Amino acid sequence: MVSASGALFLKGMLLGSISWVLITLFGQIHIRHGDQTRDHEHHHLRPPNGKDFLNISEMPFMELGKSIRVFCIILGETQDEMYWPILKETWPKHCDKAELYATKNDNLFNIRIERNDKWIQMRKTYKHVFEKYGNNYNWFFLALPTTFAVIENLKYLLFTRDASQPFYLGHTTVSGDLEYVTVEGGIVLSIESMTRLHRLLNNSENCADQSVIWKLPEDKQLAICLKQAGVLAENAEDNQGKDVFNTKPVVYLIQKYMSNNPQQVVEGCCSDMAITFNGLTLQKMEVMMYGVYRLRAFGHHYNDTLVFLPPNGSEND
Repeated sequence: MVSASGALFLKGMLLGSISWVLITLFGQIHIRHGDQTRDHEHHHLRPPNGKDFLNISEMPFMELGKSIRVFCIILGETQDEMYWPILKETWPKHCDKAELYATKNDNLFNIRIERNDKWIQMRKTYKHVFEKYGNNYNWFFLALPTTFAVIENLKYLLFTRDASQPFYLGHTTVSGDLEYVTVEGGIVLSIESMTRLHRLLNNSENCADQSVIWKLPEDKQLAICLKQAGVLAENAEDNQGKDVFNTKPVVYLIQKYMSNNPQQVVEGCCSDMAITFNGLTLQKMEVMMYGVYRLRAFGHHYNDTLVFLPPNGSEND
């Protein structure tokens, strides 16, 4: 049996733990609601629906598709070299233009970057991309080498969005009072966001390393930097509220829902409009390419409202 003093001690520990959980929970809710009250109309970005096309039904949809120009940045490290050949032959071919950037300096990469500092790498890459390609594209999508992206779904999400507005999007997470887009799901910046970021990057002090006790990840550092310029993070969802930028592989997500809710794996797992999955091996990258772009159901015809064709000469699937 537990003594009276022991019982009081356990009761105190239990109440203290419950209080801590409640404070943490309501603190996070307050942070999210606080963000939503700001002068900011894009907090949860969702794809367009039928109503968005009513006023443009007579316009050539092919030309509308061409109005969304996405520059893709694959940001890796020297140890990611094994991914370069397959990335050159898979989803990046569906971007309007794609470039590979890493810490090694040879004919595969465009710029020399200091090793072991991903924030410096990201800053220099963004600066280089804006100065070289900023006039030709209105959206800039950054992904890791282990990410698979469906660019057509990304363009569909961006179709009704204004690239002249200062926001960036992907899969968001909250750390303290900072909401930021995680690099594992991919990061999309509008041209206005890129313009403001470039302005800050021209002064190295504005976006210096904010690490104090331990090294902050590059996606969090980017959010701190962008916040100075009034650029805030947006979580992208489909019309059912499901995330479209995924930080895990599709197999992981399916297995998770099979364990938790085996009767609703398809409904619960993933969005039909998913844009990214991360953590793919070389073999899984090829499997995803087959499933997304090559496999066809014979006799089934899709009548899509918008058509996003790959750029001329890209030899895309």
